[in-house]
Amino acid sequence: MSEVKKPVKITETILRDAHQSLIATRMTTEQMLPIIDKMDEIGYHSVECWGGATFDACLRFLKEDPWVRLRKLKDGFKKTKLQMLFRGQNILGYSPYADDVVEYFVQKSIANGIDIIRIFDCLNDIRNLETAVKAANKEKGHAQVALSYTLGDAYTMDYWKNMAKQIEEMGADSICIKDMAGLLVPTEATKLVTALKEGTKLPIQLHTHYTSGVASMTYMKAVEAGCDIIDTAMSPLALGTSQPATEVMVKAFEGTEYDSGLDQTKLAEIADYFRPLREEWLESGLLSPKVMGVNIKTLLYQVPGGMLSNLVSQLKEMHAEDKFQEVLEEVPRVRKDFGEPPLVTPSSQIVGTQAVLNVVTGERYKMMTKESKDLLVGKYGQTVKPMNAEVQKKALDSLGMKEPITHRPADDIKPQLETLEKEMAQYKKQDEDVLSYALFPQVATEFFKYRDAQETGIDATLANTEDKTYPV
Repeated sequence: MSEVKKPVKITETILRDAHQSLIATRMTTEQMLPIIDKMDEIGYHSVECWGGATFDACLRFLKEDPWVRLRKLKDGFKKTKLQMLFRGQNILGYSPYADDVVEYFVQKSIANGIDIIRIFDCLNDIRNLETAVKAANKEKGHAQVALSYTLGDAYTMDYWKNMAKQIEEMGADSICIKDMAGLLVPTEATKLVTALKEGTKLPIQLHTHYTSGVASMTYMKAVEAGCDIIDTAMSPLALGTSQPATEVMVKAFEGTEYDSGLDQTKLAEIADYFRPLREEWLESGLLSPKVMGVNIKTLLYQVPGGMLSNLVSQLKEMHAEDKFQEVLEEVPRVRKDFGEPPLVTPSSQIVGTQAVLNVVTGERYKMMTKESKDLLVGKYGQTVKPMNAEVQKKALDSLGMKEPITHRPADDIKPQLETLEKEMAQYKKQDEDVLSYALFPQVATEFFKYRDAQETGIDATLANTEDKTYPV
């Protein structure tokens, strides 16, 4: 009797998460377009090419319209599904938006070419996922819900299994384990995928980062346990804080029951295209050798790669680089005070910045950011563990509140679209412009002015493109 074939499917990340993780999302549309025809012939499950930090980076640093990028990619990818990353009620921004903005953004993303929307919430609060999932269902898009994977005594196999069941009941089409910090080790991957398979009939996808050095082995174990799809990056932008290399994973499963069937010769042509670009990024300093190594401290402090570079740049600005080790040790303590949330945008930035302030000021919570206060009083949603009551009270008092919010935070946000339309009417050239403005009002306005100047032939000076934060 011949063995049943269970080919693993591959999602390619080089056009989104790989360059977000390694070169602060600086790949331009013009650098992407020449290779799209060849990528379209590979037979990928999907190509992740939009969402996450790409939207912000396009407008802020590359002076590109992210909607135009998406349409150009859709024109080129005739056979392959396009995928994006979506931060639940936060869309692609850093705080919650009204339901009407979330629904309109999903509608326009799918209308412009997105097939699969991967939706996650930084606290794994199911209530923050519902609007986006329903909107994707309505638009006949594929709604994939991502579980932000993290460690802590609240995050048991029963917790994950229960989450998977709720996600299936919500109407999601598939589940992704989103291991943004590379914390999932091989043996745990076996247990986790097995547990999820028991809890749901939905396809399971695994996304991880090579930061801690175990990711390829984790993929191997996950696929053997029944994981259906894995996220990989073409070798020139693989490893380090990016994903395992596509060609390597294809080779690893070749000749087994999980053989992906992808052609190494065709993959090599794509790698050949990106290799000179990698050299350019290395020479310019955009690609730092620092992000290419293995950092086992990730497993100790649970700090994602993008968050590490954030902490370094924040300390540099404060002339306190010598405090890096102290800040690393403070991160898990702040995380515990804040209810042990997974560390992913925006919770990673909130916890990281607060840890920096605690160390640099020499007194814990002497200064608290607005975002820290909002997280502590429930404006981002419900954490799995209770928060430190003393720290929470400090935040409540400073905001003049008696009790934290226990309902879905977006219930407090009135519809925003009509007001936004009025605010930016003078700049509007396409329906989608209001969404760019909704997410990043100042950055989008600067971009619209730049676009107008370009169209009228005036020499528009580029805004300062030196960024301080690299979102995860």
